[in-house]
Amino acid sequence: MYYQLYELNHAMMAPWRAVADQMRLAYSNPLNPVSHTYFGRSMAAGLEVLERATRRYGKPAFGLDETVIDGQTVSVHEKIVWQRPFCNLVHFERCLPAGHRRDPRILLVAPMSGHYATLLRGTVETLLPDAEIYVTDWVDARMVPLSDGAFDLDDFIDYIIQMLHELGPDTHVVAVCQPSVPVLAAVARMEEEGDPLSPSSMTLMGGPIDTRVNPTAVNRLAEERPIDWFQDNVIMPVPWPQPGFMRLVYPGFLQLSGFMSMNLDRHLIAHKEFFEHLVKNDGDAAEKHRDFYDEYLAVMDMTAEFYLQTVETVFMKHALPKGEMMHRGRRIDTTAIRNVALLTVEGENDDISGVGQTKAAQTICTNIPENMRMHYMQPDVGHYGVFNGSRFRREIAPRILSFVAANGRGEKIVPRVVKGGKSAGGK
Repeated sequence: MYYQLYELNHAMMAPWRAVADQMRLAYSNPLNPVSHTYFGRSMAAGLEVLERATRRYGKPAFGLDETVIDGQTVSVHEKIVWQRPFCNLVHFERCLPAGHRRDPRILLVAPMSGHYATLLRGTVETLLPDAEIYVTDWVDARMVPLSDGAFDLDDFIDYIIQMLHELGPDTHVVAVCQPSVPVLAAVARMEEEGDPLSPSSMTLMGGPIDTRVNPTAVNRLAEERPIDWFQDNVIMPVPWPQPGFMRLVYPGFLQLSGFMSMNLDRHLIAHKEFFEHLVKNDGDAAEKHRDFYDEYLAVMDMTAEFYLQTVETVFMKHALPKGEMMHRGRRIDTTAIRNVALLTVEGENDDISGVGQTKAAQTICTNIPENMRMHYMQPDVGHYGVFNGSRFRREIAPRILSFVAANGRGEKIVPRVVKGGKSAGGK
């Protein structure tokens, strides 16, 4: 019912948004003398804030059309190389310079947690000059017809295995946040079965491997309520006329409401400052605000079965670190991982996955040789900074690339040297 009311409210606001946008254009038109006054700029700024606060944000574009390789600017093309109802595997195909050496192949697994894969735009952009990047582009569940079936945590694991099979040997997998658990489970299954296409390395970044360690507000919410509460309060059918009509989902707008409420004062201040930047004609600062919130406010629905199974398995039962996680009726055995190198990355100020939650993977993967494992904790960054921003580009990305290069199974690539002169091997 709430989802239908949300859609109805959005539809009712459409005429007012249109009027606000037209009035904004009128007040900001340089041919209008009022636009050059404080009153005119204030009106235009207030109307833009109103329009942006009430609009629905569509899926952003990656917009990565070029990169620099060996000092040359080369074009980049997005190409779907594998497709299923709930996910497209996108290859960022680079037009490589003649004679360029072979770069490692990286499967970048984006979180299926309410935002689109474009949240990793900065991650992709940073890694592109040094690797062949493939990204899991998850599909908004409200756009998938009921006839395409269900999608749960077991399916997520199956998708990861299928994608690794599609990409072939000597692939490296990097999981950002939520998919750290299913990626680790998928690798464990592949290793247990002696799959020759298991990845050469896996990098887990800011993931909830063991949420009993330094639990955050997100973790405590899951522990304080039974699974039936989530079923009754956050699961809703997709309203008509969406393609996924009647599919049970965890709506993206609810997920976004939760994230916004955690730092509501920060978001209110950001919008107040946005208004002030517009009034002062500070275009650069205003554009940064638009870019961030165009991404942050673009949300997607998750299937009910995936959301509920993830909450119960990862946040309530802590099944993976306890050795109790199941996949298709079989227990996930992380001690079976022997041939896949492991890098775990955390942020010192992460308020989503607390410090130590990702590092727990090092503890439960007991049979990975010491020279094939590494943990890194980045000081002074929160959750977003683990995979984006200046410190990611300067400190974290070089370590990932160095670790990947050092643990390839094919032709060895000379690893980068990271800050401090240390290579990526060891702890």
